[in-house]
Amino acid sequence: MLTLQFVPYSEIEPLNTEERIEKIIGIVKGKNIVLMQGRLKVHEETRLIQETMEQIDKNFKGIEICTIYPEDKEMQALRKIKKEFYRLVLGNRDGMTIIGPASVIKEIKRDPNKIQLYTFSSGKKTKRRR
Repeated sequence: MLTLQFVPYSEIEPLNTEERIEKIIGIVKGKNIVLMQGRLKVHEETRLIQETMEQIDKNFKGIEICTIYPEDKEMQALRKIKKEFYRLVLGNRDGMTIIGPASVIKEIKRDPNKIQLYTFSSGKKTKRRR
């Protein structure tokens, strides 16, 4: 069974970097895929990858991570200033981040507006009852 766990920005916003990383790794180690509102800061994403690399063993194969962040290149200057102001005041809520265990996620493909998530099959076939 594949489990997706939504983590709203309000849940990670008050946490410091180490607490955010600990929370995410805890969820992923439970073989869940994290759907997080917003995105991590660059240094937090780097730290998350470093931490997971240190924890790799026979049961934990690491993570796959992808952020989708739609940007409107045609946005007017006033709207860009307004959006940046909201980001500074409210935090980085734009976009969405997917983080999952490498033992479950085979590949993540993205473009600015969609993500394709490929998972490994469990190998178990279930019979359908009619």
